[in-house]
Order: sequence, then structure tokens, then C-alpha cells
Amino acid sequence: MINESVLNTIVDNAIKEDIGDGDHSSQSCIPDTAIGKMQLLAKEDGVLAGVEIGEHIFRRFDPNIKIETFIKDGAVIKPGDVVLTVEGKVLDLLKAERLVLNMMQRMSGIATNTRKYVTELEGLHTRILDTRKTTPGLREIEKLAVKIGGGVNHRIGLYDMVMLKDNHIDFAGGIEKAVAKVKQYLKEKNKDLKIEVEVRDFDELNQVLAIEGVQRVMLDNFTPADTKKAVELINGRLETESSGGITFETIRAYAECGVDYISVGALTHHIKSLDLSLKAL
Repeated sequence: MINESVLNTIVDNAIKEDIGDGDHSSQSCIPDTAIGKMQLLAKEDGVLAGVEIGEHIFRRFDPNIKIETFIKDGAVIKPGDVVLTVEGKVLDLLKAERLVLNMMQRMSGIATNTRKYVTELEGLHTRILDTRKTTPGLREIEKLAVKIGGGVNHRIGLYDMVMLKDNHIDFAGGIEKAVAKVKQYLKEKNKDLKIEVEVRDFDELNQVLAIEGVQRVMLDNFTPADTKKAVELINGRLETESSGGITFETIRAYAECGVDYISVGALTHHIKSLDLSLKAL
């Protein structure tokens, strides 16, 4: 689950965005004292995600709201499945409705997409990684959905891992200089962060292998044949990650080369939300 303070910030910002100075559609025709009940229904096959987030949103409006949950995060759902029922003030239910659906539909879409990739690599040790290609302000939510779908979170942001990509390396004057500067910086700042270096060819890979202090190497836009050669050359000395130009159709071929991770930006930025609905009972 996400840190509660972070989650509250995300939810409160979404509430302000949607409700503004009031839900005038509901307030104009529903008595303030009216009590009602709704059920959350699946309308499409997929992997459910965001149940705990949905519960949190409902309780943000009313801490004492009654929620009965029947299906948990990570479960495979089909049309007609009842995920949960919620009972409380109708005005609160209607205010929460779209926010709950927006969060859960997108999260379930991400989890469903992630599970598809994870299933494709069944039997292999390669894990699926997400990226920073996320919706601004919703990264923690979307990365949680990746985990629910069976994927692995890469770094959350620029602050929790050092990742030297081509532009860093070119601006710093090469791999050796870039890594040396990073190591000195981490020492001065008293930070214990993993270092990953992106390489574009075997010359750069050999440079990384000659340097101490790097934990992971990213093989960028390597072919499957070159990936296999690179994994054999690395021989377990570093964690390995493949990235760039890898599609669902080719991902198993890369995994069969023995890489530890494959990063897939499409997990979070090429997403169709899963169809869910909240209906009055």
C-alpha cells in the first residue's frame, strides 16, 4: 500500500479538482440525510487493482462508511462480478463515485496489462520492470498497480537510484568519468544508492565491466542475439536489464537470453482502463 500521507495528498487533490465548491447535481435533488447503498461491478475480463485505494477514497468522505469487499486486489475478474458494496450518505457516495472509478479502472487496466507480460515470461527468471513513463501526480498509484499485476517497480523517481543514460554519459565526458563523479557525489552526500549504467554497444559494456561500483547494466536497443552474447560476457557480475524497441511479440526472446529484467514503458503509458461501474442498490 502507498504511504498514507502521499495517498491523502493524491486523493485530496483529486477531490478538489472534481468537486470544487460543491456537487451541485447531487445537492440540488438529494436530501442531505439520505442513506443509500451501491455496488461496484466488473464489466470486463481483467485483473482487479485499486480496491484498497477505492476503500480509502470512500473513507476520506466518511470514516464510518460501511464497505463490504468480496474480491481483492490481484484477482482475475469477469463481467458481472461484484467487487464490493458500500453504504452511507448518498451525497458522499455520489461525490466519491467518479474518483473511485477513475482510480480503479486505470489501476486495473495497468494490472491487467502487466499480468499479460508476466504470463508471457512464465517459466523464465526474467522479471518485468516499469519505468518513469507515468501520469504526472499518479506515479505511486500506477506503480502500485504494476506490482499488483505481478511486475516489479524500477526506481520510483530520480531520487532513489542513480541511472546513467546516454545523455548523462555524453554530457559527463564518457562512462568512466560519469561513474567516478557519481561515486564521489554519493560519498559526499552520504547516500547509498544503486548505480545503473545504460550501454549502447559492446565497447560501452566493456567499459562498465572494467569499473567497480556499478550494480546494474541496461542493454539499450540490443538485438536478442547481441543480448545473449552480452549476458554471457557479463557472466553474473552485474544485474542485467534489457530496454528499447522490445515489444510484446519479442519480449520472450529477450528473456530467453537470460537477462534479469526487462523494462516496459507500455505498462503505464499505453493503457486502456478496465470497465467497472458503481450502481445504486
